[in-house]
Amino acid sequence: MLKVPREEFVPPEYRRFSYYDTPLPIGFGQTISAMHMVAIMTEKLNPMPGHRVLEVGTGSGYQAAVLAEIVGARGHVWTIERIIELAEFAHSNLKRTGYIDRATVVVGDGSEGFQPAAPYDGIIVTAAAPDVPKPLLEQLKDGGKLVIPVGNRWVQVLRIITKEGSKLQVEDVLPCAFVPLIGKYGFKNY
Repeated sequence: MLKVPREEFVPPEYRRFSYYDTPLPIGFGQTISAMHMVAIMTEKLNPMPGHRVLEVGTGSGYQAAVLAEIVGARGHVWTIERIIELAEFAHSNLKRTGYIDRATVVVGDGSEGFQPAAPYDGIIVTAAAPDVPKPLLEQLKDGGKLVIPVGNRWVQVLRIITKEGSKLQVEDVLPCAFVPLIGKYGFKNY
């Protein structure tokens, strides 16, 4: 996280708050996650150099950049965003900061994952789901991890799911609050 310039992923009017450990607005009712939450989720995902990772909920592209920094040139991050303008903002931010060669921004319904690049070593969801979307579990490699906030629109628990063959190991880590995951396997509207 020390290598990724967070100020490059927030709107100009919030740059002076870039390193405050708080969510910041990025437009369209969305936020960039607090720094501690990015750190916790990244640590729980445990990405490694060469890994293939899916991020659901691109936002401004900051979490994708952190993941791209870790997976390196041999790995890749696919990040999916439903709001076209945010996807364009994130693409621009990732390009400007030098991560676009290992981070691909896709516009779509993140609750359905991104089948064309599956399977993934890890999937991280930066929006709250009412339950774990089945397509995400299906797109996870054996031994892979899914990090996702699960709950209602106001309070969730950060859940870590490790796929072990046909079995899932589930760990609830801590309470959290994220914007809702909108889509076929998420909340239906905002």
